[in-house]
Amino acid sequence: MMEDNRKLKVEGYNNLVRDSITNGIINTDRNGYESYLQLRKIKKRDSNRIDKIESDLNSLKNDINDIKSLLLNLSKNN
Repeated sequence: MMEDNRKLKVEGYNNLVRDSITNGIINTDRNGYESYLQLRKIKKRDSNRIDKIESDLNSLKNDINDIKSLLLNLSKNN
């Protein structure tokens, strides 16, 4: 119960309280936090997917350049 006495409502914000000892602001919106975590997880997954696609594309570019060099060498030797 002592801990609840430390928390003061922040005027104009339903989901914010101020810790009277540390003076920190605490967001008490659990649903909003869960939504934020889910969105962050989705963005991280999408970012990883894009990174993999870029890596695969660069690998394909290198492979094409290698094939191109081999074909040029073959054509010069004939």
